[in-house]
This record gives sequence, structure tokens and C-alpha cells, in this order.
Amino acid sequence: MSPNKPNSSNDPSKLSLQPSQGAGGGPDFSNVQGHVDTVPGNAASGATRSPEFANVQDHSDTVPGGSGGGGGSGAQTYTVRAGDTLSAIAQHHYGKASRWHAIFDANRDQLDDPDKIRPGQVLNLPPQD
Repeated sequence: MSPNKPNSSNDPSKLSLQPSQGAGGGPDFSNVQGHVDTVPGNAASGATRSPEFANVQDHSDTVPGGSGGGGGSGAQTYTVRAGDTLSAIAQHHYGKASRWHAIFDANRDQLDDPDKIRPGQVLNLPPQD
């Protein structure tokens, strides 16, 4: 293979580090392929297409109130994560670890033992006193 002849082989072992020369003596870019990862907008109006957020999922730990005379403050919930304890949740939400009893009492329907909470459980958090 001569250094001025373009490499027409698709075999990577036959690739040359020598630049290909075109008919005019400059580099030959005739076999360069490109790829664009953007989605074109409407060229006529100059508008661009907005990003697609249809598959985005949201998670909120606040549940609207309205029943139970909470004064409109709304009840809150908390989704348990690995390593959580009722006292740590109470410390985070109320500033007092000793409020774990209130969380346990508010969730008696799903908790039999305050030491056995599971990741993924959604606990009701009673309003602050």
C-alpha cells in the first residue's frame, strides 16, 4: 500500500497512520461519517424543541390535609430508607428523637414493633405539638 493511496479496507489491522492525500494533494475526507445527537427544531420558525420529561417521576412526602382538624397544615408522610430508625426520623422531622413514640402510635396499623420498620414503608408523621 503506497502512502498516498487512500485506505479502502475496513479491516482495522490494515489501517495506516499516514494521512491520505486527495487529488489536490490535501487530506482526503471523502469517507468521513458524522453523527448528531440533537433533535432539530422547526427551522422555519426558528423554534427549538423542548426536552422530553414524560418519564420523570416525582416523589413527595407531603399529603394534603383537611380531615382530623390539623388546622390546614396537612399531614406528612415519610418513606423509610435503609438504616432508618423511628428515633432518627423523629430527630430529623421534630428535632427530638424522643418523639419516636408519636410516630409509632400514628402507624400502629402497620407497625407491631418500633424496631421493625422496613425500607419502602410509608409512615404517617403526626403534626408537631
